[in-house]
Amino acid sequence: MGGIAADRLRGFVERIERLEEEKKAIADDIKEIYAESKSLGFESKILRKIISLRKMDEQERNEQEELIDVYKHALGMI
Repeated sequence: MGGIAADRLRGFVERIERLEEEKKAIADDIKEIYAESKSLGFESKILRKIISLRKMDEQERNEQEELIDVYKHALGMI
C-alpha cells in the first residue's frame, strides 16, 4: 500500500482504537452504576429489563407484555 492509503488506514485503525477505549470506559461506568444501585437495594436484573423495555416503542412493548401474559396463562402461572 502506498503512503496515502497507509496513512488513511492508520487513521481508521487509530480512530477505532480510541472509540473502543471510550466504549470500555462507558461500560465500566455503567457497571459502577449497577453496583451502586445494588448497594441501595435495587435488583440489577430488573433494572436491565426496565432499560430494555424503555428502548422499545409502546406498541412493541405492549405486544410483548400481552404474549408473556398469554404464555403465563397457558402455563397456569396466572
